[in-house]
Amino acid sequence: MTEYEKMLAGEPFSVRDPEVYASKLHAVEGCQKLNSIPITDEKRKEMAIRELFGSCGKEPQVLPTFTCDNGKNIHVGDYFLANYNVTILDGAAFTAGDNVWIGPNTLISCFNHPLTPKGRRQYLAIVKPITIGNDVWIGGNCTILPGVTIGNNVVVAAGAVVTKDVPDNTLVGGVPAKKIRDLENDLEERDE
Repeated sequence: MTEYEKMLAGEPFSVRDPEVYASKLHAVEGCQKLNSIPITDEKRKEMAIRELFGSCGKEPQVLPTFTCDNGKNIHVGDYFLANYNVTILDGAAFTAGDNVWIGPNTLISCFNHPLTPKGRRQYLAIVKPITIGNDVWIGGNCTILPGVTIGNNVVVAAGAVVTKDVPDNTLVGGVPAKKIRDLENDLEERDE
């Protein structure tokens, strides 16, 4: 199994592997291209975002300065918004549903590194996917850690660090993020 295949399989892998590094360089170039296109230019959505991401729905909006680690592992639904200075380290799949808004200066990291000096000196990493449901608002300056699943109709308060799964219809906040209260899901009433 190659190091890149290990990464995709969620096994420890070397970040210095040429194939892993090439995917990172591809993402760096794609992000530079995306960030250089004026926000009002339709090419930004149609070319740069769709070229960089693995898949995206209708009307994606990604504001400058956006950074990712692979790009092709990012899959977003309709009306996705990444506000200013969002970073998605997508060694594993990052999947977001429809109407997901990510606040400025947020870090979403599928990556983790060993706790041991030996493992870090071997340049090892491990990745776990992150999944976000529909109708989610992540406030500014948040951090979402590897392996987390965030349900539908969730609000993550500004500055939160999400270390564990968040159920549907929940407001969370704090470090680490904890449930603050339940949220009403009014979509059924409006859709009738």
